[in-house]
Formats: sequence, C-alpha cells, structure tokens
Amino acid sequence: MSEGLEEPFEVIEKTEVEKQQEQEEQSESCKSEKAETAVEDEWIDILGSGQLKKKVLKAGNPGTRPQRGDMCYMNIEGKLEDGTVVEKLENFEIQVGDAELVQGLDLAVPLMDVGETALVEVHPRFGYGSLGKEPDVPGGAVLFYTLVLQRAEEEPEFEELSAQRRIEIGNRKRERGNWWFSRNEHTLAVQCYRRALDFLDGDGGITAGVEPRDSNEELNAIFADRLKVYNNLAASQMKLQAFDSALTSVENVLRCQPNNIKALFRKGKILAEKGDYEKSVEVLKQANKIEPDNKPIQQELAKVVAKSKQELTKQKNLYRKMLGQDDKKSSKEENTPQVSKYSWKLVAGSAAAVAAGLQRRSLVVFEPCFSRERRDYHQVLLTSINTCYRA
Repeated sequence: MSEGLEEPFEVIEKTEVEKQQEQEEQSESCKSEKAETAVEDEWIDILGSGQLKKKVLKAGNPGTRPQRGDMCYMNIEGKLEDGTVVEKLENFEIQVGDAELVQGLDLAVPLMDVGETALVEVHPRFGYGSLGKEPDVPGGAVLFYTLVLQRAEEEPEFEELSAQRRIEIGNRKRERGNWWFSRNEHTLAVQCYRRALDFLDGDGGITAGVEPRDSNEELNAIFADRLKVYNNLAASQMKLQAFDSALTSVENVLRCQPNNIKALFRKGKILAEKGDYEKSVEVLKQANKIEPDNKPIQQELAKVVAKSKQELTKQKNLYRKMLGQDDKKSSKEENTPQVSKYSWKLVAGSAAAVAAGLQRRSLVVFEPCFSRERRDYHQVLLTSINTCYRA
C-alpha cells in the first residue's frame, strides 16, 4: 500500500513542476517580446556618456553578432543633424575591431545582429572630432548613421588567401593607417599597420637577404607593400617615442633594401634620439651619399653633428670635474690675490728683519758679552733674509 501511495504522489509532483516551468517560459517569452519591442523604440546608451547611442530600426537574427576580426559587409549612410548626407557606402567590407571606421561605428557594429538595421548617433569624440572630414563633415559635428549588417564571416586563415586578396586587404589597412597618421592618431595608425602586416607578412617576418626578384609579380608586390608598411609603422612609432620598436621596424626594411633612403633617414633620427650620435652621423652620411641633394637629410646631419659636439664638450667637462682639475684651477684663481698680500707682508717683514740685523751687528760690536746661542739665532735670521732677497 505504501508503494501505491508513493507512485501517484511522484506523478503529481512532476506535473506541478512541468506546469511551473511552462508558466515561467511563457512569462519570459512575453517579457522578451516586450523587450524587443521596447528596444526597437528606444535608444541604447552604449558607453553611458550619451556620446554614442544606438537604436534598432529592424531586428536581425538573434545570436549572430560578429566577433572581433570577423569580416562584415555593410550598407552605411551618414548624415549631419540637418539631414545632409555626408557618407554613403554599399556592401562595404570591414573587419571588426580594426579601426577601419570611425571609433563610434567600430564599437557599435559588434552590438548588431546579422540582418539588423540600426541608427547610431555619434558625437565628435567618437566621430571625426574637432578636425572634421573635408570637405563634407565640419569639425565638432554630431553624425547619425544608418547601418545595415548584411552578413558576417569568420576571419579567414592567411594561408587560404590568394596573393591578390592579401594585397587587397593589407593595402586597405595600410591606407587606413595613413589616414589615422594624418590626423595625429598614431596609436590607431600603429594598430592598422600591424594588421596590414598580418596579411602582407603572413610568414611571420621578412626573411633576411636580397629582394626575391625571381618570384612572380604578386609575391614581389606583397614584398614591396610590406616594406612600405614597416617604414610607415616606424614613423608612427617615432611619434609615440617608441624608439626601440621603431628601430626594429626600419631594420626590417634595411635587411632587404640596405639603401632604402626613407629607412636610413629614419634610422639616423632614431639613433640620435637614443643618444647614439656617432652611429647616427654614420647612417645619415650613408643616406646623404645616396641622395646628396636631399635637403632634409643634410639638415638632420648638420643638427646631429652639432649635438655630437655639444655632447663631447659636456663629457670633457664632466671628466675634468671627476678628476678634480676644475677645483685646482678655481683654487689657484682664488689664491692669486692672497699670494699678492703675502708677498707684501714678506717684504715688510724682511725690512724689519734687516733693521733688526743692523741693530744686532751693533750689539755684537758693543756688547761682546752676548751668549753664543743668541748670536746663532740672529745668524739664522740673517740667512733667511738673504734667501728671500735672492728669490
């Protein structure tokens, strides 16, 4: 009987649990539907500062948000507050997180689902800032972007890409890095250049040696493009005062092209910034020999030579101080007037001694009773006076 009582109790308990689960699921479903409706009608403050906001105009496929590095294909339309269209791109390819858009859009795209249409409000700090974008976007402008995320794909493996595709993506990132460099956004420029090298330098680094002239045109193009990127990367690193990293970048170029004038010029400047003036002069002279009419190289060489001389003078003065030569010199200068005083005192004293000696002679003549010790004392005094006169 006990077994018969336990069985229906277990069935009833499971049924109640199932009912509760169903009710909870229905409740959550209703809440999510309401939330989706609310989200489509409301602005989302992405950073909490009011300077970057997003509103869903059309929901996409849930769970399809792109990840960092994914390739996204988008329609983009940007407007000013008065409705003037300043940007319009169709099926535009970007890579999430690679600074290929203004910072505001780079932050907003990962919050979109595939198929979603969104309106994004971007304030100057996350848009084109105080510089604007000539000729359409004035400085300090607030922009409104309508974004459509058409599709997203995972980042491809470099080995799977053709040479032409690597060149296309790598140069796109290099050009974007140049754009950031022109706006003095050197950290973002470095980011773009490094990503460009991922595509143009997929083997992990430039192989030391001569330029591979026997390779086909596309591989030669990759080789030439990545040397450009390393040169540009060095320029940005110099702006950030990352001189060790910048030196590595130019060395990557010079290992393959020892006479690359831009790399030599930048190496000379980097070495000067690091205080190695001797090597800097040597490198700049090499660059000047290749291009003797290059005025920037001549000016930099003259500047470094002048700094080298100043540094040499400082070192000499430092060594003198360490050896105490300056102290001896200064002590002599200080003692010069004192010697003059002492000489006058000595003359006066000598005169007095002469007088005393004359007096002593008279004493010797008229007072022979003086002791031998007294005579010896006066004899020593007279000898000292004679020595002073000879000197």
